[in-house]
Amino acid sequence: MTLLRGAALAAVFAAALVVAACKKEATPKVDDAAERAAALERSKNAAFGTQVKALETAKGLEADVNKKAAEAVDKIEKDAK
Repeated sequence: MTLLRGAALAAVFAAALVVAACKKEATPKVDDAAERAAALERSKNAAFGTQVKALETAKGLEADVNKKAAEAVDKIEKDAK
């Protein structure tokens, strides 16, 4: 009886292994940039939306300040010549 039980268990295990090997699903292709943009839009409407919007505003201000600083340095270097 133990030999029969062992053989039955081995047959069930082998069948489960075959079924698991056959069910391999293809992973969908995801565009990272599109997913990142969609996640940003979702985050604006989530619980931390105000912080996300403030961060975007700060990044815009940073770019503006850097541009004005570069223009001021260029002007100073031009006047120094």
